[in-house]
Amino acid sequence: MLVNLNDILPAAAASNYAVPCFNVFGYEDARAVVDAAEEVNKAVILACNKDVVDFYGVETAAAMFLNLATNSTVPVCLHLDHTYEEEIIFRALKAGFSSVMFDGSQLSLEENIARTRKVADVAHALGASVEGEIGSVPYQEGRDHIKTIDTAPADAGRFARESGADCVAISVGNVHRLTEATSIIDFTLLDNIAAEVTIPLVIHGASGIRDGDMQKLKQTRVSKFNIGTCLRQALGHNLRDSMNKEPEKFDRIYFMKKAMPYVTQEAIRNFELLS
Repeated sequence: MLVNLNDILPAAAASNYAVPCFNVFGYEDARAVVDAAEEVNKAVILACNKDVVDFYGVETAAAMFLNLATNSTVPVCLHLDHTYEEEIIFRALKAGFSSVMFDGSQLSLEENIARTRKVADVAHALGASVEGEIGSVPYQEGRDHIKTIDTAPADAGRFARESGADCVAISVGNVHRLTEATSIIDFTLLDNIAAEVTIPLVIHGASGIRDGDMQKLKQTRVSKFNIGTCLRQALGHNLRDSMNKEPEKFDRIYFMKKAMPYVTQEAIRNFELLS
């Protein structure tokens, strides 16, 4: 069933579990993630990032993933990840996305609040949820223009009060696209942010966070973890292995069906970690 973030995050923020938000890049990994969610009987968030939108177009992405979400036996939120242009967000909402992220992290606080507020007004009128970001979570690779800025608790509190966002992503030592768990999380900063913010908190770059820190984070107001790199590794490495073992084969679906169970397995591992 299709839901938005407001249907699943507040309860997680008030408890000691969190909801995984898996970045998916095509039908096969999205199907593998939904299979995992149904196997463990838990809500899940399917997220499309800028690479997916640039490649497929936001309308095609919506069409591809909406069927999975609406026909699932568990709650599935279809979420548009980091997006900087309101025009794309509004197209996504029209196409059926149940949640969007306006990323104003590179803007001044005032402009970030004002533009997020306008997005929230439209999204809420359409029954969708909105995520924002305060501070700036850096990238290990691929987004060199993105700054590294720790979240200021006072700024996060003001953003939560004035922007209309339903949850806020924060920067506390987490890094996007790490291939190993090397992030150093500043739990004192997180506590100070949580003291100022009443809406659910979000951590991006979860593939780069140690399991022990993930288990500590889920017991705070962090209710959503964005997870992508470890799934891409599970798909890519096992797809390569299968193709190398059977060089005479060439059908795409044949090899994808072999790799998909590894994605499901990795998704289940993350479900269990955050439960």
